[in-house]
Amino acid sequence: MDYGLWTMDYKDTIQYLYTQLPMFTRDGASAYKANLDNTIELCKRLDNPQHKFKSVHVGGTNGKGSTSHMLAAVLQTAGYKTGLYTSPHLKDFRERIRINGQMISEQTVIDFVENHLKDFDEIRPSFFEMTVGLAFDVFATEQVDIAIIEVGLGGRLDSTNIINPLLSIITNIGWDHMNILGNTLPLIAGEKAGIIKPGVPVIIGENQPETAQVFVEKAAKERTTLLFASDTWEIQKSKVKGQKENLLDLTATKNSQFTTHNSQLIQLDLTGSYQLKNVKTVLTAIDELRIQGFNISDDDIRTALSQVKTLTGLHGRWETLTEKPLTICDTGHNPDGIQEVLKNIAFVNYKHLHFVIGMVNDKDITKVLSMLPKEATYYFCKPDIPRGLEAESLKQKAESIGLQGLTYTSVKQALQAAQNAAGDDDLVFVGGSTFVVAEVV
Repeated sequence: MDYGLWTMDYKDTIQYLYTQLPMFTRDGASAYKANLDNTIELCKRLDNPQHKFKSVHVGGTNGKGSTSHMLAAVLQTAGYKTGLYTSPHLKDFRERIRINGQMISEQTVIDFVENHLKDFDEIRPSFFEMTVGLAFDVFATEQVDIAIIEVGLGGRLDSTNIINPLLSIITNIGWDHMNILGNTLPLIAGEKAGIIKPGVPVIIGENQPETAQVFVEKAAKERTTLLFASDTWEIQKSKVKGQKENLLDLTATKNSQFTTHNSQLIQLDLTGSYQLKNVKTVLTAIDELRIQGFNISDDDIRTALSQVKTLTGLHGRWETLTEKPLTICDTGHNPDGIQEVLKNIAFVNYKHLHFVIGMVNDKDITKVLSMLPKEATYYFCKPDIPRGLEAESLKQKAESIGLQGLTYTSVKQALQAAQNAAGDDDLVFVGGSTFVVAEVV
């Protein structure tokens, strides 16, 4: 192939990436590589950009995206040029790679692919491996002060796991991707613990009895310090005068064994109740970064957390789409994520629940479906990706558990039907998969 004659616009480039290279979000386990060889070789040809910027590595089953965005918001508010790498994207591929909240340019993506077509042809990297190479190359070229790097899947064998970060974070462990990571929580934790590196401090978001020892032992083996954020900070909802509905008011208090620090009031624009866990993780991470010399004030924290969505472009976390009827979406999709969604639904005053739901076809969805309220009306649909579970198959599985509803030919048609059927006092919820939410935000 004469690579020098290849000319692509942005649309062509993205199409090339999606069709030429395996992509986990579309194709599932077949795109998962059980080693780091391709990433190591690709980054070697890029002159190892991962060694040219400071980083924080964020893994876990749930909450790693929100945690990454909050941390990035705080660091950029504190004046640091901050890279942010997350996945998957909702609307635009470039959401995955941001600097100070701004997506990279279309031309950056085009140039990277055109310049490395020969490398791709020789290495045959997956979509995710290529994207990680692009992110690291951009962060090195742009000379970011620090980059927040979210793990894609697992940890030990994830393409991002070639960095040597200042700090490793694992939010929690739950049931997800068991066909790849293992069918017990300790096995899944063992894979996630693979991001713990020699001498690099570790923060675990939740102290979970089934998995805590896995992390304690791994940290000891790597001779590094470990903190459980859930034991370090107390976060409570609070009511303040002039409270805005789109902000969650919180009181954050550091446990006395760690400090005599007074309580501080925080307003958070991510209003899902599950964010309280993530805020503990973020505050614990900031404490560690301060120890390592980062100048982050309490004002920086307050300012950033009140406008995470504006600063970093985060969407799909307990996000209100319309007021009448009240329509809310959330990307929670595994058992722990759905449990948090149901807690938030319980806080809403509504007459009837209309549940727009779509899922992917390579997961055991029985546990999630069995958790859902039987009194709701369901609108079954298929997210527009190859891994999407057919709406009729989803309906049949749901009916066997006692959930009732109709199928629709698209996510948007299902949402339209739910909103048409809902009264002003009803709640329409959209979820079941990140890819369903991507079609409505």
